[in-house]
Amino acid sequence: MIDEQTGKRSPGPRISGARAAGVLAGLGPGLLVMDVDSTLIEQETIDLLAEHAGAGERVAEITARAMRGELGFAASLRERVATLEGVGEGVFAEVLAEVRLTPGAQELIGTLHARGCAVGVVSGGFEEVVGPLARRLGIDHVAANRLQVADGVLTGRVLGRVVDRGVKERCLRAWAARHRVPLERTMAVGDGANDLDMLRAAGLGVAFCAKPVVDRAARAAVRVRDLAAVLELIGAR
Repeated sequence: MIDEQTGKRSPGPRISGARAAGVLAGLGPGLLVMDVDSTLIEQETIDLLAEHAGAGERVAEITARAMRGELGFAASLRERVATLEGVGEGVFAEVLAEVRLTPGAQELIGTLHARGCAVGVVSGGFEEVVGPLARRLGIDHVAANRLQVADGVLTGRVLGRVVDRGVKERCLRAWAARHRVPLERTMAVGDGANDLDMLRAAGLGVAFCAKPVVDRAARAAVRVRDLAAVLELIGAR
C-alpha cells in the first residue's frame, strides 16, 4: 500500500480478519491457548538444542524432509530428537537462557490474567525448556513433549505421547472444561500446521505471523511480531 502523502510504501495492517463477537466480545476470553516455538518465543527449541549437540545441519535436513511431506510430525520429531543422544542434561538450562520471548508476550499474558482469563501453552517443543519458561511467566497450563534422560544424558528418545495437532486441540477442550469456559469464549494462537485443529476449535483462532496454510485457515491473523496485537482483536488494547 502506498501512502498518498509521502509516496512511500506504508506498512500493512497489524491485524486482519474477524474480531471477537458474541459472548467472546461481551464477556471476553476465559481461556487463551498458544503455541510456543515461533509464537510465544522467537526461536524453535529443537533448533537450539541441536546447535548445542552439534547437530544443527542434520536437524535442518530432517525438517526439510518434513516440509516436503516425506515425514509426518511425530516421525520427524523422533528423528530430530535422536540427534540429541549423548548430550548432557545441563543443555536445558543453557537453552532456556538463550530463549527470546516474542515482543508483547508479557503484556498479553498479564492483561488476560488481569481480566480473569486463563492462559495455556501447547508445544511440539520440550517440557524441560517450556515448563520453566511457563512458570516464570505465570502461565496456567502446559503441554509439551518430554525427553528421556538416563545417567545425566539425553537418550535421544521422546517419553510418552507426542504433542501433535490432535493433542493440542484436546488440551484446548480439556482446559476449557476445567475452567468451565465454553469454547465460544476461547482463543487459540499459532503459526504452523500443527496448530490448525486448535485454531478451528477455538471461539477465535488467530494465525500469528503464520505459514500460508495457517493464514488461510484461521479466522483472524496478527501480521506483526507483537503478541500484544492479539489484544486488539478483543478490543483490549
